[in-house]
Order: sequence, then C-alpha cells, then structure tokens
Amino acid sequence: MLLIMADDMGFSDIGCYGGEITTPNLDALAAEGMRFRDFYNNAKCEHTRASLLTGRWWHHVGASPTVHYAAPTFGERMREAGYRTLMVGKWHAGQTPFQRGFDRHFGLVDGCCNFWNPRHAREGEPEPAKKKVRRWAIDGQVFSPYQPPSEEFYTTDAFTDYAVDYLNEYRNEEKPFLLYVGYTAPHYPMHASEEDVAKYRGRYAKIGWDELRRRRFARQQELGVLPPNCTLSPRDPVLPTWDEIPAQDRDLWDLRMATYAAMIDRMDRNIGRIIQTLRDNGELENTAIFFLSDYGAREDPADRSTVKGAMPWEVTSYMTQGRVWANASNTPYRKYKMTNFEGGTRTPMIATWPGMTKPGSITDQVGHLIDFLPTMLQAAELELEVDDVLPGRALQDALSGASDERPWPLFWKFSRAEAIRDRQWKLVRYGKSKWELYDLAADPTECDNLAEIQPEQVRLLSQQWNRWWAQQPLNSAK
Repeated sequence: MLLIMADDMGFSDIGCYGGEITTPNLDALAAEGMRFRDFYNNAKCEHTRASLLTGRWWHHVGASPTVHYAAPTFGERMREAGYRTLMVGKWHAGQTPFQRGFDRHFGLVDGCCNFWNPRHAREGEPEPAKKKVRRWAIDGQVFSPYQPPSEEFYTTDAFTDYAVDYLNEYRNEEKPFLLYVGYTAPHYPMHASEEDVAKYRGRYAKIGWDELRRRRFARQQELGVLPPNCTLSPRDPVLPTWDEIPAQDRDLWDLRMATYAAMIDRMDRNIGRIIQTLRDNGELENTAIFFLSDYGAREDPADRSTVKGAMPWEVTSYMTQGRVWANASNTPYRKYKMTNFEGGTRTPMIATWPGMTKPGSITDQVGHLIDFLPTMLQAAELELEVDDVLPGRALQDALSGASDERPWPLFWKFSRAEAIRDRQWKLVRYGKSKWELYDLAADPTECDNLAEIQPEQVRLLSQQWNRWWAQQPLNSAK
C-alpha cells in the first residue's frame, strides 16, 4: 500500500482536478482509478496528520509539533499485521516515525523548511532563509539541524530517493509493505529550480487569477470532478482583481505562481519515479495507491526572503504563494487553509486499487482522513481493539462502487475555526462571527447562508458540535 500526501495544495491544482499544471503521473493514477469529489482533511498540518495516522479526531490524541499521540498509529497497527512499514517526508509530531511504528524513516520531523538547505550555511553559501531550524530524522537518529550531503539537495527529490531505495531494499521480502510519503511541496517557501520555474514563467501574467479561476472551473465541469449543480464561488471580496494590479507588480506575482506550479510539477515527476520503481519490481499490480493533500492552499502573503529580490532557486529566498493565487488554487471553493470552509478542508483524493477501483471512475461518497486507518485494518484483516470504536469507516465499499453510508457527523476545529457536517448540512464559523449554515447538496461552494431561515438546524448542529468538542481525550497527550 502506498499513501502519498501533498502539503498546502489546493483542490484544483493538479490536471485531473482541473489544473493547467503538468501532472501526468497523477493524471494517470486518476485514469486508472477513482477520484473523490467530496473528501476532507483537517485544514491544518499537525491536525491533519494526527487524524490520518491514528484514525481519530485530533483532539482525542493530540496535535502539535511536540505531541506523543495517545493512540496507535497506522504504522504500529500495520507492523503488528506483518507489514514492512516505511515512511519518508514530513511527520510533524513530537516522537519520530521510527518510535511510532515505522521500520524506516527519512525526513522532516517538524513542519516546513528551506527546500535547498534546511540547515545553516554551507561553506561559500549565504545563510539560508528560514523561520527556524527544523528537526529531521533518519530512522532512530534525530538531527537539529540536518546537514544535506550535497549542494544538489532538494527536499522533494531527497524524499523520493529514500522511498525508491526502501522499495528496492525490501523488494524480495514476502511480507507486504506500507509506504507513507509526506511531501512538503508545494508548502512555502516557494523553492524550485530555475529550469522548472522557466517552464511556467509568463503563463500566469497573461491571464491573472480571475481568468485562472474561470478556466479551472470550466475544466472541472468538463472532467466531472464537481457536483453537477456546483457554481464558482465569487472571488474573495478582500482581494483585488487582476486588472487592478499595477503593471510593474505583475511579473513578481507571475513568479510566485510559476514557482508554485513548478513545485507541483516536480512532485508529480517524483511520484512517477516511485510508481516506476513499483512497476520495475513487479509490485504495481498488487499495490493500492492513494494521493491527497493535507489541506487547501494558504492565504499567507508574506515574503520572508533574507536578500531582497532573491530568486526561488536561491537559498536566501522565502516567498509564499499569496492569498490571490491561493484563492485560485482552491477553485471553486471559498476560503483557505486554517479555515473550515470547503476551500480549506476539501482535498483532491485519488485512489487506485487493482481489482477494486473502476478505471476513470468518480464518486460522490464522502470520505475523510479518519477513514484511512479503518481501510488499512480491513486490508490487513486486523480487528479493532476491545471496546475501541473508530469514528471513520473503511473505504473499500466506496472504492468498489458499492452503496455505502458513512458515520455522521464530521467535525472540525482549529484555533478560531469550527465546523460540523451532517450529511448535506454544514455549519461553520470563524472567530467571533455567527454560525453560518449551508446545504451542500444544493450549494456545494457555500454561497447561500441559510442560518437565519433555518435557526432550528443551526441549534441542533451547534449542540452536536459542542458535545463533540467537550469529549475527553483518550489520555493525556503532550
């Protein structure tokens, strides 16, 4: 089994979900398998990973850069079932993957980092731009900081190098494998090679973010990855139109989006390397593959570069995508990462399971991160612990096209963002604002707030949310 997760990537960014970015390997997975119209994450790094790894609501197990999860991870459960458990990439918790069930791990134990050099300056180089020095780990050894072995280092490539090496190292084993790949692309900083950026340079300045949203939405309608009655949400009202951007500023905005696209393009090529390794090893036809993003694109507009005018292929650069382009990445939905509106929580999800998924299929069945652990347990023929009830459901029935009803409701909470979905009804609020109510069956992009005309539905859903949030964790989590 292969589980791949992108970081900070919007619903519409890859080709098979309407994007213009070149992603032939992900598009091929979609052509061979199933795409979900309606799959959810937790809209924040640590919180998504807590639910993904444990199959629990995050506040029951803990979610922070220092947390010790208060429930078994899928690494622990699948190793118990006799799987070779492997991981590369981003972890974002206190203990390391090696301590929590993974036989092998290479990658970032923390949140985000400089793609070119996550450490201090190498000889002859300027100090890399960063928010702080991040923790890395190789199996049981922790590095703070981690020194890349080569000046050619780039995190997306390095994660893939280790993934390929692991697959080759254990290819002759009889035991099945689970490989979890947590890419940091396209999370900021916007870092990509000069060659990769050049491929997209100038494309976005020609059309701007308004036209990009319209084109992606039209393509999504053609592909069928949206509900038939879906409408394009209005541009975020706090954002300028592209026509309002001064001509002298458009080149820099083009550079940001070209770099973001280049990062996704490079990630797709690396995914292709992993798939080719499985093919070469004779394992592709016996491997279930999943791809998703940990949340939608982020609105952060900052440029934390330490040298003014530094380019994305230089270690002193540290740009972000920016809210204007993030609004386009999350097409057709509203809002961003760290909000619990659909733009923050809805992810593209591709599943390819030989003998189970129908090629080119698309499903309306609703999925969530909490469903991965039950899916793995069912695949491994593992039973739940005594008196243990997981909030998710195994995805096998959905993947095979069988009629299926998931456990409801679904819940979200991060900082000031709160939400609950019970079938078609979604209740959401941010900060001190009032609850907003949406009927997602009629209004998938949350444009028509029904709270004032449906007060009883607001009352019932808010009570459910309050009861859920008041539930005690499994045990204390650091």
